[in-house]
Amino acid sequence: MHIRDPIHGAIEITADERVLLDSPQYQRLRNVKQLGFADLAFPGATHTRYAHGLGAMAVATKVFDVLGPRLQLEPADRERFRQTLRLAVLFHDLGHAPLSHATERIMPKVSALNVPAWALKPGADRRADHEDYTLKLVLDTGLAAEIRERFSSRGIEPSHIAALICGRPPPGPYPFNSGGRDLLPILRQVVSGELDADRMDYLQRDSFYTGVNYGKFDADWIIQNLEAVERDGRVHLGLQHRAVFAFEDFLLSRYHMFLSVYFHYASVGYEVLLQRYCDTSSGEYALPADPDEYLQHDDVALISALRASKNPWALRVVRRQGYRLLIEHGPFLLSAAASGLRPSQGKAPLLQSSAAPEELEERERMLGEAGIDAFTTVSRGVLSHYGKEATLWVKSPRGEVPIGEYTPLYERYAEAATIARLYVEPEREGEARRLLGLGARA
Repeated sequence: MHIRDPIHGAIEITADERVLLDSPQYQRLRNVKQLGFADLAFPGATHTRYAHGLGAMAVATKVFDVLGPRLQLEPADRERFRQTLRLAVLFHDLGHAPLSHATERIMPKVSALNVPAWALKPGADRRADHEDYTLKLVLDTGLAAEIRERFSSRGIEPSHIAALICGRPPPGPYPFNSGGRDLLPILRQVVSGELDADRMDYLQRDSFYTGVNYGKFDADWIIQNLEAVERDGRVHLGLQHRAVFAFEDFLLSRYHMFLSVYFHYASVGYEVLLQRYCDTSSGEYALPADPDEYLQHDDVALISALRASKNPWALRVVRRQGYRLLIEHGPFLLSAAASGLRPSQGKAPLLQSSAAPEELEERERMLGEAGIDAFTTVSRGVLSHYGKEATLWVKSPRGEVPIGEYTPLYERYAEAATIARLYVEPEREGEARRLLGLGARA
């Protein structure tokens, strides 16, 4: 079967994959938008995580088909790794919460999900996040049973797929050895890394559906120049030096998409309103720990709950009565070490050590003293933060070197892209502008 996609053309699906695609676990993603509130600013941005999963799988397949011959795998290993990678990338967003990352704050404690300990990130008492739900859906639902029924005979288990999603080895016989080499690092990097299939799809897809040009880069040239680099028996992802300029363009594309789309002031402002609803609705809407019940929670269910609610923040969201942007500082780059993070408000954490957020918080305090409601957000995205987990190597005439040593642009964008903003309740915007001496709205 082939599925037509506006980004990648015809995406081929096998009969066994189609059964998994038709599962309720994956079909839920038809009703989970990729960009949350972004369609309030970009009307075309109604594309879903369902389509993104398919697109990312198509990219991962292209990547593996380039790397496969260079890995010199036995045919059985080659087919097994290819299929495992396809499924891991297809399912990597399976557990995403409705509408926005803001709803992760109403997820239960991770302990309530009973995800196997080997797959979990540290923090036994922490709140669950979308990756925890993804792992639960892959490992312990009807989807897991379908995977076993259709792929166990090929040496593929749900735990192998989960291992590529979380980057941690599964229990039992190690499935990623081939010819005395460990292939978990390189396969994991294709799922989540500096040049992963996830980013290579969503940048192109989000650019297309929002109608902006910033997410475009030479994906074909990058993929054609991918390499396998072995270090101490472990195989990592590499890139030929002649394609580093395309990688730099990829980094710039990501940077510009953060600033123009992912951190758009409208999306960020509405996420804070949704967060306030979650914090003040006394459990009116909550995400269940039971994975089968979780399947009933998508954007449609959340919007229905907001429409039925009498909570003032829910009413603002559904009536599109967002807070108005008063002041914006940035974009600027700030190193993570200098950020002094405290718990997030809006899209990303506030930065105490940055002068811009401190100034906005002081103005927010002034408005509060005058009885005017306002909030400050700092949208912060680290563009290149996977290097510590698994290095992307560059094959150059002077040998194999980490990407950070080869191009200074990589180190520059290892810092956080940051925008600080002050919002105010729309009914008192004029009063707030006069109080802060900002002048009339343009």
